[in-house]
Amino acid sequence: MQRISITERDDWKSQAEALGFSFHTMYGAAYWDETACYRFSLKQIEDDIEDPSGEIEKMCFQVVERAIASEEIMAKLAIPEGFRDYVRNSWLNRERNLYGRLDLSYGGNGPAKLLEYNADTPTSLYESAAFQWLWLEQAMARDIVPTGCDQYNSIHERLIEAFSNFGIEGRLHLASCRDTPEDEGTVRYIEECAMQAGLETAFLHMEDIGIDAAGHFTDLDDMGIATLFKLYPWEWIMTEDFGQSVPGSGVTFIEPAWKAILANKGLLPLLWEMFEGHPNLLPAFFADDPRAGSLEGGYVRKPLFSREGGNIEMVRPGTETLTVDGPYGDEGFIVQALHPLPVFEGNHTVIGSWLVASQPCGIGIREDDSPITRDSSRFLPHVIRD
Repeated sequence: MQRISITERDDWKSQAEALGFSFHTMYGAAYWDETACYRFSLKQIEDDIEDPSGEIEKMCFQVVERAIASEEIMAKLAIPEGFRDYVRNSWLNRERNLYGRLDLSYGGNGPAKLLEYNADTPTSLYESAAFQWLWLEQAMARDIVPTGCDQYNSIHERLIEAFSNFGIEGRLHLASCRDTPEDEGTVRYIEECAMQAGLETAFLHMEDIGIDAAGHFTDLDDMGIATLFKLYPWEWIMTEDFGQSVPGSGVTFIEPAWKAILANKGLLPLLWEMFEGHPNLLPAFFADDPRAGSLEGGYVRKPLFSREGGNIEMVRPGTETLTVDGPYGDEGFIVQALHPLPVFEGNHTVIGSWLVASQPCGIGIREDDSPITRDSSRFLPHVIRD
């Protein structure tokens, strides 16, 4: 695994904007960054990222099996009592899932370590699946990278295939919150994949979803919503007034409610408890577990519900503790053994390993100046070349 400085395409911004990739720049700084790329060997991709991602997904399914059978675990995960049967039934009814992203710490040597699972509302999808592939094709054509490079990326094809297999009857509605360009861009891309799978689709904002007298969800045309892809966290749905209508709405959700178990940081101590010593896992405990005090060499304290690095605390022996402000933490915390991200030329690098329909199918790479990555962390493309 190498970080290689390369030449930017001089027209990438105009291409991005023409394709609707409007969030290529955030907070006045580049989000899409092609001044460098990462190079992997095929063996690193297959043996160290792809295969472990598939194995982690299978372990996660065992966690779900255990969690739905235990009120104690549901309580630890802060899943409201009124939603536990709904979560349980979504798994027992085998409601299909679409996608997720495992965030891994991996620097080219040794096993990748799972940092967290963005199982419910992951973003950085369009740039991973489509714009990154476009970059590869053009970078080879313009001699920016050698001809014959490949990329670990079949995300787009897998999304279309997954939608084809969902068995959706009627219109698929897709929703994100208003005034969230990255979220809406992600959902618009997913809608495009659904359309390519032959589905009839309709986009709307979450704020525009209505509820009729019978408790059914409706769109702006007062048409019933039967299947809804929502880029909106289950933990928010479960605590909002609007969400209390979900169990009786008859809507099929993508992602299904059982994903609330995997998107919860409490997944990490549950995985460690069930598969202690697995090479791709880090020791992790709920914060009130006495064993949490046994962690040596530093730790990271994470809220059960946390996004984009919010309320993360990184305790590092011999150096200052890093903290990120945020609105999370009321539901509790977990602690995970410290496994710092690898540093390439001063950049802290995290690998997002994508799964579609639970099958590993690609990666996206993010960099940050800080050891804690945020939503503003830069996205860099990658190549496979032995």
